[in-house]
Amino acid sequence: MSQIRSLFVTRLYRAALSEHGPAIDAKELEASCYSIAEDDEAGQDWCETEGYPGYTSYASLTDLPWRFPIFADLVTALDAHVAAFAEDLEFDLDGRALKLEDIWINILPEGGSHGSHIHPHSVLSGTTYVAMPEDASALKLEDPRSARMMAAPPRRKGAREELQTFVYAKPQVGDVLLWESWLRHEVPLNMSEEDRISVSFNYSWA
Repeated sequence: MSQIRSLFVTRLYRAALSEHGPAIDAKELEASCYSIAEDDEAGQDWCETEGYPGYTSYASLTDLPWRFPIFADLVTALDAHVAAFAEDLEFDLDGRALKLEDIWINILPEGGSHGSHIHPHSVLSGTTYVAMPEDASALKLEDPRSARMMAAPPRRKGAREELQTFVYAKPQVGDVLLWESWLRHEVPLNMSEEDRISVSFNYSWA
């Protein structure tokens, strides 16, 4: 009898931020993101120079948890989520934990997008969602085998999720999504008139 198995699975972790760590007020976190963006002139200049729509602190602020207590609490919660995901992935960490490498704010206005990319030199990456208006874009995840499917026909519409070339994860405010850092992903065009606000991060093997 023939057998067909699924091999080399790609895992995507999704949970409510509140499942681990200290309670974080979503409105306070949103207000903090806007306040930081308003004061971060270096970040504003970088976004303008690089043509980045909206605002990101990625290239300007490297110490958010040290500067702002709410981000320190956020990292405490994220540490627990990352540990749970690492356990699911059955990583052999040799007694060393995955540690936060960097964390940054993203404020994406109407018409803004973030092109397809990976996060080199990290083990796990992810995002927690601070503001997700109804028409805000989902996270688009790409099958990591795509570059090797040189002569493959397209998948049927409605193919099983594990066989689709792209999967869209539509998060809600307060969700945490985690994935291995080699997984290519993007944020399509924000069709909402309101800002899409998120906090992204990388973890490395200490």
